[in-house]
Amino acid sequence: MRFEPPARRRLYLMRHASVSYFGPLGERPDPERVALTDEGLVQADAAGALFASQRVRFDRVLTSGLPRTVQTAERVLARCDQQVEIERDARLRELRSGSPEAIAPDRLRDAFLAPFEGVVAESTRYLGGESVGEMLDRVLPALDDAIADRSWQTMLMVLHGGVNRVILSRALTGTRTLLAGFQQAPACINAIDVAERPRDWVLRYANLTPYDLLLADARQTTMERLIMQYLAGVEARAR
Repeated sequence: MRFEPPARRRLYLMRHASVSYFGPLGERPDPERVALTDEGLVQADAAGALFASQRVRFDRVLTSGLPRTVQTAERVLARCDQQVEIERDARLRELRSGSPEAIAPDRLRDAFLAPFEGVVAESTRYLGGESVGEMLDRVLPALDDAIADRSWQTMLMVLHGGVNRVILSRALTGTRTLLAGFQQAPACINAIDVAERPRDWVLRYANLTPYDLLLADARQTTMERLIMQYLAGVEARAR
């Protein structure tokens, strides 16, 4: 009797490095145009250096097309000394938010955080914007298309915190769902070995942060820091 393990390929899934979504007075730049901060550049370089140290070679690089994902991918490839076309698929953009200014103060906490907590209902909306179900409708077909492409053995995807959670949820459950408890730090790396059948997928590790391996001092989530940044700006503006 012989056992043939499933044929698997490696998907490295990153979140983009740090950006600033709110100004010092709570003003909000266009979220589709924000670029990496100086800290973000260092984070992306650290991820690239780790890939280079392990001699990882990418056959395909896929981003959402938003500047923060493209810029992160560029920095990673530069540190790896690799010239790979950076592809863009708008279906992989982040869960689109509404305006925090339109949310009543007593609902602001849930409006910010509900899409990133627990098992999320598809009707949940981010700050009154796009629903989780609408995000699943576009992200999962884009993921399926990327997996169906047999031309690659190792792929880098540089995406977003919410989108990454959808992909990680698929890796764990094989189903259409959003398990939001995965923390996705800026420029973190997740490794998923994908196979023909979703039940044969293997999540090797999640939220590896090359610039802070143990995250020893981290206690707040990315979204908790974001809402605090926004509220601090509102308070400063009121003064």
